[in-house]
Amino acid sequence: MTQRIVIELPLHCAKCEKKIMAICTTADGVTAFAFEREGRDRVVIKGEDIDPARITECLREKVTKHARLVSVAIDDD
Repeated sequence: MTQRIVIELPLHCAKCEKKIMAICTTADGVTAFAFEREGRDRVVIKGEDIDPARITECLREKVTKHARLVSVAIDDD
């Protein structure tokens, strides 16, 4: 059961992207991570038994207060 989590947040600079990548990739259960820039800046995280609320909370504390959890879905890949 793989989860697909989408979090929307502004990507200001390369330093912010590095912080976001560090937070998301070190979270428990994350197997894949990608930036998605279709109109809005989004982060797509895939993995098993991930706590999306905790990742969003960490991003709000350490990167930007405007991080917003968009969706959590089961991915059948």
